[in-house]
Amino acid sequence: MRILICEDSVLLREGLVRLLEDAGHQVVAALPDATALDETVAEVAPELCILDVRLPPTFTDEGIRAALRLRSAHPDLPVLVLSQYVEERYASELVIGRGGALGYLLKDRVADVRDFLETIERIGSGATVLDPEVVAQLLNRRTRDERMQRLTQREATVLALIAEGKSNQAIAGTLFLSEASVEKHITAIFQKLELEPDESGNRRVLAALAHVEHGSSPADAPHPPQTGAAR
Repeated sequence: MRILICEDSVLLREGLVRLLEDAGHQVVAALPDATALDETVAEVAPELCILDVRLPPTFTDEGIRAALRLRSAHPDLPVLVLSQYVEERYASELVIGRGGALGYLLKDRVADVRDFLETIERIGSGATVLDPEVVAQLLNRRTRDERMQRLTQREATVLALIAEGKSNQAIAGTLFLSEASVEKHITAIFQKLELEPDESGNRRVLAALAHVEHGSSPADAPHPPQTGAAR
């Protein structure tokens, strides 16, 4: 996969380059800031962009604004955002906004090399993968959305795992359920969120977006397992 990295930390940037190239990927650009990001993307045509949330010169929201811009200008370009801490507002803006495949991970996840590389592959293949810490914080947002209040506690837990990017098989393993039971819960979720079947099969993504956009009351939805990035 052709990958562009935009990360101000020299150590992390070079570490990512080495890690990705050793895994067989091609790093087509490694930038210290977003100054020339748009031009570089147009020039080297990456298949995945990895960006830090906070970049020079102010280290506030340069990276997130660049990610939002990329997702708007290049809807088919997968974007992975790395952050030192959970930036709830930024995560919401990214997931709710326009664009294609998306990842939002805490930098600590990079330390688990196998898990990180698997996540890279999933995002590159079109999946949306959210760090469990991000999902857990978004779960704590209160909502008045009647659709979300229709979900049972179990359904809310399944939806949280869907938002992490987990497959039905992975959800079944996490909750110690059969895949048939997981499918029944997901069908109920689609019905309660009023998501009609469509030819593109986007109901799963739309359900995850509804979950992230509207959150869930802490009393109704427990935190998902804190086990690392989605598989």
